[in-house]
Amino acid sequence: MKLVTSILTALVCSVFCNGQMKADSSASSVHALSYNDKAYKPSYKKLIIPAVFIGYGVASLLSDDLKSLNNSTRYEIGEHQPKHIKLDNYTQYLPAVMVYGFNLAGIKGKHGLKERTIIYGTSQLISAAFVLPLKHLVKEERPDGSNSLSFPSGHTAAAFSSAHFLFREYQDENFWLSLAGYPVAVFKGVYRTLNNKHWVGDVVAGAGFGILSTELAYWLFPTVNKLFTSKESKNITLIYPVLESKNWGAGMVLNF
Repeated sequence: MKLVTSILTALVCSVFCNGQMKADSSASSVHALSYNDKAYKPSYKKLIIPAVFIGYGVASLLSDDLKSLNNSTRYEIGEHQPKHIKLDNYTQYLPAVMVYGFNLAGIKGKHGLKERTIIYGTSQLISAAFVLPLKHLVKEERPDGSNSLSFPSGHTAAAFSSAHFLFREYQDENFWLSLAGYPVAVFKGVYRTLNNKHWVGDVVAGAGFGILSTELAYWLFPTVNKLFTSKESKNITLIYPVLESKNWGAGMVLNF
């Protein structure tokens, strides 16, 4: 456990220290990309919330008080015996779908189709890079005893990365609209606990990793986008993972 804690601590610290195509082309010209835009510059203040969430998740693995909270929450859930629902298996990507839906409805965000897809794909790659190895390193048993891949919650990470993607795309254009994804993400996290699939600490940490992944995706966007706009590269493909509870899939961005 000390090894796992050291890895998680180093992971968080390293982040601080290193701190439509044609149809959408008109929107892209309106929102001309400038790599000097503050949206792409590291702001360590934006890491405070994900760091707190991840820190709480790590603490829940070690603190007896937080472990007791996990168990008492599980007990309360068992007492009320809510019906298990499957809706939480399909909502983690809803905020990202909303981004594309708003654009189709004429409510333009910060980026055009290709650019926003590159950003979202990058965030999902980063999220998977955090979540999947940690599940196998930590080996925390799920509340229902089905396996030992409970920490952190991948579904919650995907939900909050999608919600934060919606926020980042619309925070300047329509602030209140940009917040619409967070209730969906919270719903996702709550029902992962109600369905006895995750402890509270798993869900909180998953939220932190999701937000962090999207922040990193925006910071990396100028570099990643150059790969897709380079004159030397005629065809580039970005493939990113799409994760479900028992299924694996992939999304893809093509540059011709």
